[in-house]
Amino acid sequence: MPQIYSRPSGRLEPLAAKVPEVIALFWVLKVLTTGMGEAMSDYLGGISIPLAGAIGLFGWGYAMWLQLRTREYRAPVYWFAVMMVAIFGTMAADGVHRGAHAPYAVSTTLYAIIVAAIFFFWHRSEGTLSIHSITTRRRELYYWAAVLATFALGTAVGDLTAISLKLGFLDSALLFAAVIAVPAIAWWRFNLNPIVAFWAAYIVTRPLGASIADWLAKPPARSGLGLGDGLVSAIAFVVFVALVAYVAAAKRDIQQPADDHQAHPRLAHPQLASSIDGGALQPSPADS
Repeated sequence: MPQIYSRPSGRLEPLAAKVPEVIALFWVLKVLTTGMGEAMSDYLGGISIPLAGAIGLFGWGYAMWLQLRTREYRAPVYWFAVMMVAIFGTMAADGVHRGAHAPYAVSTTLYAIIVAAIFFFWHRSEGTLSIHSITTRRRELYYWAAVLATFALGTAVGDLTAISLKLGFLDSALLFAAVIAVPAIAWWRFNLNPIVAFWAAYIVTRPLGASIADWLAKPPARSGLGLGDGLVSAIAFVVFVALVAYVAAAKRDIQQPADDHQAHPRLAHPQLASSIDGGALQPSPADS
């Protein structure tokens, strides 16, 4: 169990990061959840829009409650939260387009501004956007706000290319597969800042996964294979559960804790621990 400290409010917070280490399965699960969120949102919306909204909203709220009350990373809890964010984020993006009759270009611009604003305030408050620094409640809230906003942005971008620009779902998927390789190659070969590379790739996973799911599910008249949203949702969910069970058992995606005294110098002096206030801990050099 990770060490915890008590703040003046009496609330306990983790010192271990609350998000997984970035390994290959992280990206597989991320793309899978985006596609599953797209297919499930469309499937539930086809049954009943009020039902879909209730499941999306309350499911997302419950998942966030579970995630925020844990004091360490737990794969089933974390990935359940990501799955519900995928469903709710899709509904949020679609709601702006359908409810307000906003063109996809407008909703894309709106969500891009929201994402940029979250990153701006997060960095101004904490000094880093590193996933290795998610060790306080405030940073975790910033993190999940960014995740939700990037899901909504990615949904709007995917619809923009597939529908407004008339590329279709398969060509959109191929486009985003090429785009997501850019930050990966830039980090690997050209020393792109790893935090910039991570978030750039993270945003693109949403339109990539959604485009793949739509290509599989939508009818041929809409440039898809016609498998249906229900079937695609069910297959994706079974694969999702199996992969989450594997990472939970293998524990290969748990971040290795930094030396407590190096990462959090104030903890080297126990008498100072109780004086930690609402400010965030300083990031370690690795987070810069």
